Amino acid sequence: MSTATTELRRFLTITGQCFKTGQSAPEMFSPAVDGVWHDLLGTPGYEALCLETAGQPIRHVTNNGHGPIAWVAAYEEAYGPLPEIWFTDADGTVDQDAVARYRQTGTVVAEWDCGPAGGDGDVAPGQPETARR
Repeated sequence: MSTATTELRRFLTITGQCFKTGQSAPEMFSPAVDGVWHDLLGTPGYEALCLETAGQPIRHVTNNGHGPIAWVAAYEEAYGPLPEIWFTDADGTVDQDAVARYRQTGTVVAEWDCGPAGGDGDVAPGQPETARR
C-alpha cells in the first residue's frame, strides 16, 4: 500500500470521526492524497473502504477554501506527525517550506479545493459541510 493510500485511509477515518461528533468535514489540502482519492472514486472497493474507515459512505465534493487545517491535532493524536505526502503536489514535489513551517509551529495553513461529505445528497442531514474560510 502506498503512503498516499495509507494517508487517504487515515483521512477517511478522521472524516468519520468528525461527522460522528458534529464537526466540520476535514479539509483535503494534499494534491497527492487527493489524487489517490480520485483514483478510487467509483470503484467497487471505494464504498467498502469508506464503510471500513469512516463507518458511512463518503462523497468527494468541490469545496474551495484557505486557512488553518482544523483536523491536524486529531491526526497527530491518532497517528503522530503528518508525513511529507501531505505537503506533496500531484507531480510528487514536496513543499519543503510548508513542511518546515509545520514542524516549527505544529500548524498547517493551506488551500484546498475539495473535501468529503457524507450521505447520498449534497449534504446528509446532520452532516456539516467543510467550513469555508
